[in-house]
Amino acid sequence: MTDDASTPLLEPRDGLPEVITDSETLKAVIAAFAAATGPVAVDAERASGYRYGHRAYLIQLRRAGAGTALIDPIAVPDLAALGAALSGAEWVLHAASQDLACLAEVGMRPARLFDTELAGRLLGLPRVGLGPLVDSVLGYALEKGHSAADWSTRPLPEDWLRYAALDVELLIELRDALEERLRDAGKLAWAHEEFAAIAAAPQQEPRADPWRRTSGLHRIRDRRRLAVVRQLWYARDELARQRDLSPGRVLPDAAIIEAALTMPTSAEAMSAMPVYRGRAQRRELSRWFGAVADARALPDKELPPQTAPYDGPPPPRAWATRQPDAAARLAAARARVGEIAEAHGLPVENLLTPDTLRRAAWQPPSPLSAEAVGELFRARGAREWQIALTAEAVAAAFADPVVPEPPAPPAPSSA
Repeated sequence: MTDDASTPLLEPRDGLPEVITDSETLKAVIAAFAAATGPVAVDAERASGYRYGHRAYLIQLRRAGAGTALIDPIAVPDLAALGAALSGAEWVLHAASQDLACLAEVGMRPARLFDTELAGRLLGLPRVGLGPLVDSVLGYALEKGHSAADWSTRPLPEDWLRYAALDVELLIELRDALEERLRDAGKLAWAHEEFAAIAAAPQQEPRADPWRRTSGLHRIRDRRRLAVVRQLWYARDELARQRDLSPGRVLPDAAIIEAALTMPTSAEAMSAMPVYRGRAQRRELSRWFGAVADARALPDKELPPQTAPYDGPPPPRAWATRQPDAAARLAAARARVGEIAEAHGLPVENLLTPDTLRRAAWQPPSPLSAEAVGELFRARGAREWQIALTAEAVAAAFADPVVPEPPAPPAPSSA
């Protein structure tokens, strides 16, 4: 709940700018932002849950001396010149990893950035969404009612545009306040390492076997039914791409899972299933049943494996019986990393990723040393500040994997 003392932020201080939809106006904005000074606040609005993919449908910018700009990247899809004009500036984003891919699609890539969400995490703040941070740090209440809107809508309603402009209104002030807190906490160098790693990270490769993220997949226990999920997922994805719709709007995950569990033997039987009775599903019934029939016809050797290929260790729940020494190492190291995170006011996952620790515990370096553990962490992408805080403690935990006993509960009173 917003604090009663917070000031509602209802209007951009310079008024609501017009949305830029033509190249001539864009040129003027590029010139204004290139001539301005200081960091540039950047945000993007997508239509996740409505459209296929994760493209930006509105981009918001703010910089001292240039004010706020709202750009329609559908009308002006090539923003490489804007990106180049801002190449020397620090970009301020909130949850940067969510926006960098859609910004790169239109030619905008930061060389330096400041991520206000990550700064909040490093400071150990309890709520790091943009609204709660602006509230707790600056004392302003942001309206967040349109965060899940369909931003592919045209024309965009004025209240949506106002919401979007306010998202960058105080982003630079928030950055400055968080930087001061990071400096006071001795964590500013850590933040700079984190921000540099985000800016330098390569574009993510497409996920292997994306169909395995289908909600409810845990209910599928044999390879033939897994093949049905896979065939239906790809049939849905092709249609969603053609229609530029979110795949879940074309066919819900629940419908894919029910078809795999039921294994209908005819289109008529499939149309009798409750999840396929709707008009939209009946219209595409030949497509959906065709996917099921294709999965049924696959030879056994072409069926997907029960579990996704993975080059790491097995799930830790199996370690106690398969590799008890590794289980002991992991338990001891987790306890030490947790203590270090708590001592520095950090979420443990921001100190060291769970996967990095699991891999190290499963196959520790030999000979064992803090330096060798640090090299292993570095190879997995850990930053130097993380290695400095954890490598020695983890090496010691691996060498003597004893997990401290939790304190005993107090004895009952005899009174």
